[in-house]
Amino acid sequence: MTEYNIALVGFGGVNRALAQLIAERNQAWKKQLGFSLKIVGISDLFLGSIVAPQGLDAGLLSKLPATKGALAQLPGGQVEALTEEVIKDSGADIIAEATFTNPVDGEPASTFCRWALEQGKHVVTTNKGPVALHSAELKALAQRNLAAFEYEGAVMSGTPVIRMAKQSLAGSELLGFEGILNGTSNFVLTRMEAGLGFAEAVAEAQALGYAEADPSADVEGFDVRLKVVILANELLDAQLTVSDVSCRGISGLTAKDLEQARAEGARWKLIGSAQRLADGSLQASVEPRLLPLAHPLAGIGGAINAVSFNTELLGAVTVSGPGAGRIETAFALLSDIIHIHQLSLIHI
Repeated sequence: MTEYNIALVGFGGVNRALAQLIAERNQAWKKQLGFSLKIVGISDLFLGSIVAPQGLDAGLLSKLPATKGALAQLPGGQVEALTEEVIKDSGADIIAEATFTNPVDGEPASTFCRWALEQGKHVVTTNKGPVALHSAELKALAQRNLAAFEYEGAVMSGTPVIRMAKQSLAGSELLGFEGILNGTSNFVLTRMEAGLGFAEAVAEAQALGYAEADPSADVEGFDVRLKVVILANELLDAQLTVSDVSCRGISGLTAKDLEQARAEGARWKLIGSAQRLADGSLQASVEPRLLPLAHPLAGIGGAINAVSFNTELLGAVTVSGPGAGRIETAFALLSDIIHIHQLSLIHI
């Protein structure tokens, strides 16, 4: 039975949920998955940091108060976020990177990933920034150092779209995809269908914790644009940058627009898509689209995400599931670790 040492970079909702899963399920994983996880370090800009090669109590960590410098309360803990030390000196085999997404340059998360991969440590991340902006560089760095760089949770949280498409749809000749890739904007459109105005629907999404204080990344399509870049580059062998994807959000839609769509037997959805054209070029966009009710994405309501893959051999294959949530996103990190473990068994 294998035990992996893991260091958690960022200790907000996602990595805290991973600590909770480790506390509750580590014993079961030994039998079910063939490995267990030992937390040997944590770094968080707000909470501080700790290096503990002997291991930390995951249950205790999952209940750590969300107060400034809280990790300093533990033996050996520091008020400062000594991230480089946690990554390089904790004895971690795997770094779980779950800091905030910076859509401009992917920092500081991209540097955290580089530090780990340069040391031959595996990286699992839910962060869109490093993947959308630097994936080619980081994958090459991982390959040179015999490490894995995994990011299933960067697109649809715990719903396994990347690995499913690469493995289960291999050979089906993937031509493109279109998806509802942001739960907040989909929730807003669903509430507007019920008669709310745009501002009212956004306020409700904020009250429920779906939307940030500044909801523009969600409702203007910027979040979806990063996900389109990730999916297109990963699945369609594209080399897109963010500027290659045209982007228009839902803030221009009114309750009247949605009411008129319903009268016509259609629905507005914010769709991120990429399609391989006949000349071999790729067309990628984020935009509100009016979908007929028979369309596989038209019935996706609330904060659910879905993506429909257009294949030559199977036609449209649609996957839906949660696109957000602490436990759901932590499961994506676990699924990446399972993949790394399975690869290690192949190479033994």
